[in-house]
Amino acid sequence: MGQIKKKVGITDTTLRDAHQSLLATRMRTEEMLPITTEIDQVGYHSLEMWGGATFDTCMRFLKEDPWERLRLLREHFKKTKLQMLLRGQNLLGYRHYPDDVVEAFVKHAVKNGIDIIRIFDALNDIRNLETAMKAAKKANAHVQAAISYTISPLHNIAHFENMAIELEKKGADSICIKDMAGLISPYDAFVLVQGLKKKLKVPVQLHSHFTSGMATMSYLKAIEAGCDVVDTAISSLSLGSSQPSTDSIVAALKGTPFDTELDLELIARIGDYFKKVRQNYDIPQDLVMGVDTNVLSYQIPGGMISNLTSQLAAQNASHLLKEVLEEVPRVRAELGYPPLVTPSSQIVGTQAVVNVLTGERYKVILTEVKNYLKGLYGQPPGEIDPDLLKKVLGNEQPFKGRPADLLEPQLEKTKEEMKNEITGEEDLLSYILFPQVARAFLKERGKQFSLSASKIAVPQQEPSGNTRKTLGNPASLRLENLHTIDKSLVYNFKEGKREYFTYPSA
Repeated sequence: MGQIKKKVGITDTTLRDAHQSLLATRMRTEEMLPITTEIDQVGYHSLEMWGGATFDTCMRFLKEDPWERLRLLREHFKKTKLQMLLRGQNLLGYRHYPDDVVEAFVKHAVKNGIDIIRIFDALNDIRNLETAMKAAKKANAHVQAAISYTISPLHNIAHFENMAIELEKKGADSICIKDMAGLISPYDAFVLVQGLKKKLKVPVQLHSHFTSGMATMSYLKAIEAGCDVVDTAISSLSLGSSQPSTDSIVAALKGTPFDTELDLELIARIGDYFKKVRQNYDIPQDLVMGVDTNVLSYQIPGGMISNLTSQLAAQNASHLLKEVLEEVPRVRAELGYPPLVTPSSQIVGTQAVVNVLTGERYKVILTEVKNYLKGLYGQPPGEIDPDLLKKVLGNEQPFKGRPADLLEPQLEKTKEEMKNEITGEEDLLSYILFPQVARAFLKERGKQFSLSASKIAVPQQEPSGNTRKTLGNPASLRLENLHTIDKSLVYNFKEGKREYFTYPSA
């Protein structure tokens, strides 16, 4: 091929984003442990296995300690680097936390076993990344700063290149193009990666979802342009709203200058194991195998379309889906074209639903939209619609500073307040992130039998239908899992309480 040999790294997402995308983040630690020895032998660049929605879900639904999961997996993965996803100043929650909490959380994540921390911000506001990046550096972790990839009149190759250059100056050890909706096309991936490789000294990684059906092609073009690492998921938990298949990418690159040098037979055996795990869940086949090109037409994630559909169905308003899909880009434009990723995707999507259901645009305005316009999430990428800004804020000027600068230190204060209930530092952090959920979990934890590898058994046969964990629509459960405003919208409209559009305090 006339190209210099360049081994491509693989980050496998099976233990985090893959099951977050397809199984509503419901995979249990006991389903992960039996296969760890085999996964550890593959030779992955890293394993993404913590962060995102896993922390909340462990406590809220699985009654597991997320810190214990991390420690157990660290104990079992003796060779492979462990990676997590962090929402910048939001950590693993849905609001900004004070700097002392961010610093402590990052310190303890690394202490308990994390090697690589991928840090992003929903608005691509670099100020919201800085504290977490500095804390990760101080803890001697690898800092991977992420660009939330999106499409809009404001977002182009030069925009992303400039952001990457700035992140490298801030101390990033590598840059990730985080394509959370599967929007990046093969040739855009080539041009963007090629530009980044010319301008940066640090490695470049590409993360995408298969929602639009383009991700595998985009990976190959990115690799040709010099991409160092790509994110994939084991075959039995890949495609759909998950990542491209690890097996397919490894096979496609075999014998080329980009050969991953990974063992396909070993990867296939791991895939067979997760086929058995997958049988514990009812997954709609159209979500697993389908391609949703609406993500390109409306520039919103496929999972978000599913959530909008479920919201409308709950209000007997499914016939309004087309109007809502047309409303989402309008709301997004009026809010200055934020990338659609947690929490901005929920804010934009739910406001669009409200606008359509009420029959009057912005008759009801979400608390989150008001806070967004006040500058409490960070600097929007573009200009806010002046009429909307005037309607919401009147003569009040949006806050232009870093949102976390408005927050008082919380760690020591909460430690003193909860000294009779919480002693461990990790438990304290769990409580600060999700007070209600963590308090209930910590009360019950002593009654739970602690996990140990000796008690874990590999599934031997397909469970009967009545023992499966019925997920319904995993995409909509993913938002229920996150306890975002989407869930509030459904219940509040049923109760006729339109004023309560806000995230739960947890």
